[in-house]
Amino acid sequence: MSTTMPNKKPIIEIKDLRKSYGDNHVLNGFNMVLNEGENLVIMGKSGSGKSVMIKCLIGLERPDSGTIIVMGETIGELSRTTLDELRTEIGFLFQGSALYDSMTVRENLEFPLRRHTKKFGILKDTTPLVMEALESVGLAHAVNLMPAELSGGMKRRIALARTLILQPKIILYDEPTTGLDPITAKEILILMKSIQDKYNTSAIIITHDVDCARVISNRMILLVDGINYAEGTFEELSKSTDPQVQAFFK
Repeated sequence: MSTTMPNKKPIIEIKDLRKSYGDNHVLNGFNMVLNEGENLVIMGKSGSGKSVMIKCLIGLERPDSGTIIVMGETIGELSRTTLDELRTEIGFLFQGSALYDSMTVRENLEFPLRRHTKKFGILKDTTPLVMEALESVGLAHAVNLMPAELSGGMKRRIALARTLILQPKIILYDEPTTGLDPITAKEILILMKSIQDKYNTSAIIITHDVDCARVISNRMILLVDGINYAEGTFEELSKSTDPQVQAFFK
């Protein structure tokens, strides 16, 4: 299967990535391309290497071998300062939302702005950026609420707004619909698609949710035993007769 999209250039390239912990060989030559404006879904069983791949991608883990290129920069060759600057272009939506319970919604969104002053400068008034991010997820009215006052779906939306406030070019989604009821999960997927259309973000979505993959993916990778075992569109993979591929769609 082709890993490129017409008229789109790669924004992330991973080549022959390998990572072991003692005798536990987690990544065994993993390859991946994420194209500009693409939603790439990665599915794999627990322990298949999804989380380790993401940690290597953002520089939290050092692979044993292989190459990771993000927006033209080779991760293993970057200084700590340059890597930190590159990370401001990568948003991360955590599975548990990871909001700070002691902060209001506004303060949660202001937090990354105050940490990354090099990108935006020292802002005297963060309100325009905070409100724009909240309006993008339909929760401008929640600006002064505490996380305890939010439903699970609202927390996920606020976490997404906090991701968007740094205006990243790439978003990494970790199980974006896990723990949500079907209606709320559908709303989150619609929101993710609207964000892709509005901001032209490129996204990697790690999920076990087949319906999520069907709705959101432009392309999929099935991760088995530390390699990209199968790759293609949802329709192509769902019609595969390979038993290991079929197991993902049951």
